[in-house]
Amino acid sequence: MQLAYDSKRLTDAVRAGLAAELIRRLAREKGISFDERLGEQRFVQMLDRGSTPIALDTGMALDVQSELVTVSNSGIPWFLLNWQDPKIIAILVSPMMAAVIAGETGKGNWATETAMFRTAEAVGETSAYGDYSDSGSTNVNINFPTRQNFLFQAFMQYGELELARYGEAQIDWAAQQQVSNVLALKKALNYLYFYGVGGIENYGLLNDPTLPPALTATYSWLSSASATANTMYQDIVRMYIQLQAQTNGTVRSDDKMVLAMSNTQSAALEYITQYNTNSVKALLKQNYPNLRIETAPEYGPPYNASGQLMQLIVEEVEGQRTVEVAYSSKLRAHNMVVAPSSWRQKRSSGGWGAIWYRPNFCVQMIA
Repeated sequence: MQLAYDSKRLTDAVRAGLAAELIRRLAREKGISFDERLGEQRFVQMLDRGSTPIALDTGMALDVQSELVTVSNSGIPWFLLNWQDPKIIAILVSPMMAAVIAGETGKGNWATETAMFRTAEAVGETSAYGDYSDSGSTNVNINFPTRQNFLFQAFMQYGELELARYGEAQIDWAAQQQVSNVLALKKALNYLYFYGVGGIENYGLLNDPTLPPALTATYSWLSSASATANTMYQDIVRMYIQLQAQTNGTVRSDDKMVLAMSNTQSAALEYITQYNTNSVKALLKQNYPNLRIETAPEYGPPYNASGQLMQLIVEEVEGQRTVEVAYSSKLRAHNMVVAPSSWRQKRSSGGWGAIWYRPNFCVQMIA
């Protein structure tokens, strides 16, 4: 359908006040109507044939210019422009170094309550020989030191709605729960290795009652201005001399040994000696070729209230290790409990702490 359109006649009619009649006739005769519920209807500005602006002030319109009934907006939702890295970045925890320092082994199982170890010490005396003399005798002294097992546990749980919601974020929530549970148990076992458990015969690398008392460094390595590379190296030599005294010369400088200290304390080993020839670490490697240096935060504050502790440990003598950290159950996964819309599982571990077979092969120092 075509409609003839004469803009001059339309303009004149509107100026004559016939706008409302025009709208009514459009609706009645041509089926064209305007919904005034959308807002005020008005004519837009028009130009006459001489290009002279004409402002038409009327309540009707040739075009719909309605007021907004929605919230004014000039953009899109922010999340449509958000990018999410598919990689999940784990937050790190302090290193678990007890097993690295002492070596780790399993003893018994999770049902074992106590572990007994046998020590044999040869004793005896001799006398001048005589055909009819009964003097001189030898014997063996046997001891049975024991340790008690300590079990601990941690639950993990998750529900269907949790899984679905984290799934929308591309996160495997069940796997994350499992990783967190294992990490908590490993951290607890590492703590057990260092400190044992109070109230039972379960001791750690740092607090076994059979360990010899700690020496005192010449100067505090980290807080005294008098501490130099020379004094630090001499402190470690003093530890080795004390080790010789405690073991009656059964240790050699080329034996496998471990020097354990805190992470911050170990940085001082980079200090250079008086004549800029070597660092403390280089001198140790030169004179103790099989010495390894290990660090753990438990050797320093705030974990160690006594200050910066160092331990010089002979790893093994005649096939027998000096110390081992021992577990009874590394990780035990118990039954998965299935609820109507969730899952729950207990996991447990257990350990004996640190077992010092020969504590006299360890020298300690507070620096």
